[in-house]
Amino acid sequence: MTTKLTTTHAEPAVYVYEAPLRLWHWINALSIVVLSITGYFIASPLPSMPGEAIDNYLMGYIRFAHFAAAYIFAVGFVFRIYWAFAGNHHARQIFLPSIFNKEWWGGVWHELKWYSFVAKEPRKYIGHNPMATLAMHVMLVWGTVFMILTGFALYGEGTGMGSWQYNAFSSWLIPMFGQSQDVHTWHHLGMWYIAIFVIIHIYVAIREDIMSRQSMVSTMISGWRMFKDNREVDDGH
Repeated sequence: MTTKLTTTHAEPAVYVYEAPLRLWHWINALSIVVLSITGYFIASPLPSMPGEAIDNYLMGYIRFAHFAAAYIFAVGFVFRIYWAFAGNHHARQIFLPSIFNKEWWGGVWHELKWYSFVAKEPRKYIGHNPMATLAMHVMLVWGTVFMILTGFALYGEGTGMGSWQYNAFSSWLIPMFGQSQDVHTWHHLGMWYIAIFVIIHIYVAIREDIMSRQSMVSTMISGWRMFKDNREVDDGH
């Protein structure tokens, strides 16, 4: 649906992202950074440290940071699912993309052309544009689910048989993949999958801030989306 923004302000503004969603966004971003760095070193450990092992607990600290960030990442995602239904309709866009809407797919195609420098004019959306919604649904939402499942399956091996982590994840997921090393490999590839998404996400957000004459980065800080002209915008609902 298209809504014409009218306001007495010099720059039309719409409150889009509520405080709990913005808080989750930045905590989730920090968690991903910590998980990616520590996960890389867990997969490719640093050279051996000199002296006795008891005097060098570097890998222990790296693993602890990884596990702590993983719990924050997982609990945050559970909260994010809750907020998708407790928050406004913009909060559930990435979970429920309008895949059965022909007009929505037209928006995906237009955004693809816009990002490819083929389309001359951007379309303005109060919430996420269709292509961003699709990318976040496929790469962020399902990527997060995959990383939580495989991560807890590997963690359950350490906590041992009988632990809730082992019973809930390791007992069925590791045999499904074949063996523990296969889960390690896929979990590591999943890290790069999300890392690629993060790089694209940051690039697109900054690009849109500059080229489409609407706020992106500051919106996830203040919650308000600013439009620098009075063109019609889609409310994303």
